[in-house]
Amino acid sequence: MKKKKFRFQGGAFLMLLLFGGLFFLLFGRMLLIQITGQIDGRPLATMADQKYLKESVLKANRGQIVDRAGEVIATDTLSYRLVAVLSKDASKGSKKPQHVTDFEHTAEVLSKYIDMDKEAILKRFEDAPEQAYQVEFGKAGRSISNETADAIKKEELPGIRFFEDKKRLYPNGNFASYLVGFAMPEETEDKTVKTVGKMGLEKTYNKQLTGIDGKVDFKTDRWGIPLRDTEKNIQAPQDGQTIQLTLDKTIENFTEDALNRAEEKYHPEKMLAVVVNPKTGEILSMSQRPSFHPGTREGLTGNWLNEAVEETFEPGSTMKMFTLAAAIEEKKWDPNAYYKSGQYEIYDQTIRDVNKVGWGMITFLEGFQRSSNVSMAYLLEKLGDQTLIEYFEEFGFGKKVGIDLPNEASGILLANYPSERLTTSYGQGSTVTPIQMVQAATAIANNGKMMTPYVIDQIIDPNTDKVLEKHEPAEKKSPISEATAKEVREILATVITSEHGTGKKFALEGYDAGGKTGTAQIPKSSGGGYIAGDGNYLYSFLGMAPIDDPQLLTYVLVQKPKLKAGQYGSDPTSEIFTSIMESSLKYLNIAPDAKQADNSLELKDYTGKSSEEVAADLTKLGLKPIVVGKQGEVVQQSPAVNTKVTKGSLVLLKTSGETTLPDFTGWSKKQVLVFKNFSGLDIRFNGEGFVVKQSLSKGASVSGNDPIVITLEEPEQLNQPVPESEEEPEIIGG
Repeated sequence: MKKKKFRFQGGAFLMLLLFGGLFFLLFGRMLLIQITGQIDGRPLATMADQKYLKESVLKANRGQIVDRAGEVIATDTLSYRLVAVLSKDASKGSKKPQHVTDFEHTAEVLSKYIDMDKEAILKRFEDAPEQAYQVEFGKAGRSISNETADAIKKEELPGIRFFEDKKRLYPNGNFASYLVGFAMPEETEDKTVKTVGKMGLEKTYNKQLTGIDGKVDFKTDRWGIPLRDTEKNIQAPQDGQTIQLTLDKTIENFTEDALNRAEEKYHPEKMLAVVVNPKTGEILSMSQRPSFHPGTREGLTGNWLNEAVEETFEPGSTMKMFTLAAAIEEKKWDPNAYYKSGQYEIYDQTIRDVNKVGWGMITFLEGFQRSSNVSMAYLLEKLGDQTLIEYFEEFGFGKKVGIDLPNEASGILLANYPSERLTTSYGQGSTVTPIQMVQAATAIANNGKMMTPYVIDQIIDPNTDKVLEKHEPAEKKSPISEATAKEVREILATVITSEHGTGKKFALEGYDAGGKTGTAQIPKSSGGGYIAGDGNYLYSFLGMAPIDDPQLLTYVLVQKPKLKAGQYGSDPTSEIFTSIMESSLKYLNIAPDAKQADNSLELKDYTGKSSEEVAADLTKLGLKPIVVGKQGEVVQQSPAVNTKVTKGSLVLLKTSGETTLPDFTGWSKKQVLVFKNFSGLDIRFNGEGFVVKQSLSKGASVSGNDPIVITLEEPEQLNQPVPESEEEPEIIGG
């Protein structure tokens, strides 16, 4: 009996010892956690934060692409992403359901607003994993506009939520599309969505344009609802860099409009136009057809090449201006010497002029004006064909110009045989890029100084306004002198003014222009030889104006236009060239040549003088002074000192004090932009061209907070003269 009692007492003691040990172990564990704040080496606060701390992404803006004046070409705009919450946990603690309760009804309603049918939406709901909290709708559920989001919200569908998103906006539509390219949303490996450049500058500068997202950390309750009055840790987003181009939005619009009209009228296979400032090499506009809308990709074909830089072709007779320049530089050019036109024999080949039988004995000057191939052959005898190839290499043909754009092609100078060197002299056989032609022509337009074309003006960090890169004009060694350049320009002017000239259609209203026409054969895609048939040629014009001191250089190409009876290849090229040049020269306030002798004035330096006195003097000279501010000392002027202007031109004089609005009617956009810069007023533009209306009337006194809307319209296009002659394709063969 005693033995059993002892056993019972012994068992109780063991149980007490066991539970006591566990109690002290647990107590020690709790004491250790309290003292160290850690469990298994992990901070207790961190574990709590992981459960209740949430993170929200602050989306960075993709960098803007802007023109030379800072006007937007590509930017981010606010859009929405659609999400459907499926988990019932989202509705815990809420009086109203916060998850999708009726798949059928929700799918039916959403199908009215997004590009996804009811069955596909329903399948998205039903195929979701059982543990899925929410589902999204791919492309159909992204880039939703504010209007569409509001309409869906009014349907009051349980579980349907919207999150702010970014959408790439191209406000100008078809605008330098192959240069700018496009960017679009793309899902990354971590299942987040980012805007990625797919083509053009958007792709080339994707790294610079891509911003760095920020975040905000905040605490929530057990249901995931943010707690009030809790401290937030915010890391601000860093927006992508701003790419500022040398493009002038107004001149680009002149180019786009001219190409649109030609496309509608002539339906060519391809077109291209490039406008450059020959003094600096800055590309002011660059476009091609077919084109597309970067926002929707409507019109985008299998060709993704920016053909001004990435495509090569045989240029035709525009190349003759560089053969002429080489001959003048080498003193082998005699414009009054005679030669027998018609045909030229070289080994087993016969080079023929446009009319095959020629014009008899004519001067070399007339031969150039008529675009005679035979004149080039005889000129090459005097110059030496190897010498010509050396000049062409110095002009930059056969190698990349080094423009700040991707995938530049180099072209090929065919020079292995005498016949190749001969055909190269008038633009057949060898291949070039449009940007090479433009670069070489700057040497002629810019008094012997050859400038490297470029399209990026500067790259700016919008978060600090710091300029990260600044591109400056770069001069290359030129093969010709100033005297040669001037003589070539004089001869190019006669191509337009001479009774024998092939360029009569390219005459400008009010400006003396010069240039060279081209009609090149197009190689067959296979089997050798060239495509035959009416209109199956590459028509072109490379021209500049005003010819005495060119401010603009424009290159136009039109391939295989559909011509009606009585139409020529120079019709579309001349209509594009004259439209772009006349509108752009007027927009830039370049004084017309015909009036310069009698009607032009050179502006003096008016800064530091009384605006009242300066305005009186300018009025006497026939100019229109506009004082931006109150009467007082002039601190800035536009146009600048020594600029030549015609009578009736505006001269803006900046002073200090409150600004009174003038009548903007008839002002160019550039002039209004100068006024905006001088005054600091919030002036907004609607349209392109010249002012036809303003939201606040003349004499209104305004502050920087009052928006002023300026409406502009394009100038009417002038009728072009009908040519007396037309250049035809060069003919090779015997």
